[in-house]
Amino acid sequence: LGYVMSGSRHRRMNAVRIRKENQVYSAEEKRALAMYNFEEKANRESMLVGELRELLEKRQKAIASAVGDGTTLNDRFSSIGEQKKFL
Repeated sequence: LGYVMSGSRHRRMNAVRIRKENQVYSAEEKRALAMYNFEEKANRESMLVGELRELLEKRQKAIASAVGDGTTLNDRFSSIGEQKKFL
């Protein structure tokens, strides 16, 4: 049949078990929160990069129109490699 623990030992074992369960849940919650924060940060960064790209495009067009030839840097070079050499 098996041995029966005394009452105080039974309570102590239950308390340890509950503490361990709470540690596991808190670790899972921390992992989920970290993943959520990572995704939010990635979304913010991608939006910022998009806005900066648009701003850069507008500036390039404004500079091209001020210079007078009307060509932007993207139009001037046939490949990105050539463009990077000069920038």
